[in-house]
Parts: sequence; structure tokens; C-alpha cells
Amino acid sequence: MSGDDHIYSVLGQEHGGDERWAFGTGFTDALAGVDTTLPEGVDGEDLALYCQMLGDDALVQAQRLAHWVTDAPELEEEVALANIALDLLGQARLLLSRAGQADGTGRDEDRFAYWRGPAEFRNVHLAEAPRGDFARAVATLLVLSTARLAVFTRLVDSADPVLSAIAAKAVNELAYHREYAVSWTLRLGDGTPYSHERMAAAVADVWPLTGELFAAHPVEARLAAQGAGVDPSTLADEVHDVLTQVLTTATLAAPAPFPQAAVAGREGRHTPELPPLLAELQGVAREHPEATW
Repeated sequence: MSGDDHIYSVLGQEHGGDERWAFGTGFTDALAGVDTTLPEGVDGEDLALYCQMLGDDALVQAQRLAHWVTDAPELEEEVALANIALDLLGQARLLLSRAGQADGTGRDEDRFAYWRGPAEFRNVHLAEAPRGDFARAVATLLVLSTARLAVFTRLVDSADPVLSAIAAKAVNELAYHREYAVSWTLRLGDGTPYSHERMAAAVADVWPLTGELFAAHPVEARLAAQGAGVDPSTLADEVHDVLTQVLTTATLAAPAPFPQAAVAGREGRHTPELPPLLAELQGVAREHPEATW
């Protein structure tokens, strides 16, 4: 067994067998029979905002990944990236729908996705960062999927049954997303001198944006105390260890510690990259409000 095979299989085995693949896991109603009543002791406003945070990460990253459709280096990668984007879009739909239930407004996922401005979005900056080249897309997906998988693995035990059910569905998808990113990090990092150079540059570009993933928003801290959410600051060491294992196996330099960062995107403070991305996402819905097809 080669070193690449070893890390590939170890990371995959954590989340088990063929079920980790995106195809075959996403075509059933993950929330069928789930009690949507707000659990006692869980604040509805906090839960709604927390679901927006997780849902917006997924929605915005899905839109970024969609830019690879018709532009990936190979048709197979185009299909893979499109499927990952669809997985994330599915997670966003469930989470944003739960937000509308939890805050009592009854807003559906379309209302959240198409009719909020940039300052109302709660995604981290890494999700909205420029697409860059393929290596940059791989590095971004590697970091985001590793961090998100750590969060959702714990959310399976959330006090909110809806969030728990969403997480139970999502962990298999996220394990596949990470596995895909790991496989390409190994190929590029341990490939030709030029691919190694491009992959190293991509990791260097992405790394300054990683600290925000572990900056806990007060809502995240409160929901963690209520047993419904996860404090991301508690996951930094675990995520860093996984990324170190992947990057060093790929013959890339061991990563620096995550930079210290303040909460920004979770508070609605975004980079100039988000407004044009949302304009693209929301354009048809806003031009043809209430349209159906």
C-alpha cells in the first residue's frame, strides 16, 4: 500500500464504507418523521441564526464551486465538483428552512437565499473568496470540508432533532468532499515540480482565511452550552492535525498555526467578493419574483 493509499483510506474509513459517496445518499427525505418542535431550553432566535451561519457557508461555497461547471480541467472533475456543489446546496436548503421554523417567521429556503442582502449573510470569508485556479479550489475545499465535517460529526448529537437529522445526512457527503480534496492535494503536491509549486501557492493563499473558521460567535458559544450547537474554537487542534497529515503526505510544508481572527462574516461583515457572487445567485429570482417553473 502506498502512502497516498494509506491516508486516503484512513480518512475515508472514519466515516465508513460506500455510504460516504455522495451518489446514493442524497435522494431520500432526511427529515421525514423528524419532530420540528423547538426543543425545550434551546433559544429559537439563536438556533435560527446558527442555521443561517451553517446554511450560508454551504450556499455561498456551492455558488463558487458552480463556477467550475464547463471550466474544470477534465469532464470527470467537472461532474465531481458539480455534485459537491449540489450536496452543499441540499444542506443549505435544509438549514435555511430550519432557520425559518426556529425564528417563527416561516420563511423558506428561497426567501433566505434570494431576498437577503450581503450584510444579512452569515458565511465565513473563505467560502466567498475568489475561485482562483484548480489548486486553489482544492485547497479551499480541503480546509472547508475538514472543518465542516468536524462540526457536523458533533451535530449528529445536537439537542435539536432537526439539526441532528441534517447533520446525520451531511457527514457522509462531507466525508466524500474531504476525500476528493485530499486525493487532489496528494496528486498535485506530490506530482510534478510545477504542480507542487501551484499547490503550495494555493495553500499559502488560503491559509490567512482559516482563522475565522475557529473564531466563536456568541451564538455558537451559547448554543454549544445548550447542547444544540458546536463551539468551533474547540475544533482547531483536531482540524489542524488532519490538515498537517494531508499536507505533509503530499510533500508540502507543514502548515503554520491557524492565524488569530475576529468574527467577521458571521456578523455580516464581508469582503468585496460577496456582492457580485450574490448578484449572480439572486439575479433570476429578483428579476422574476414569484415565477415558477
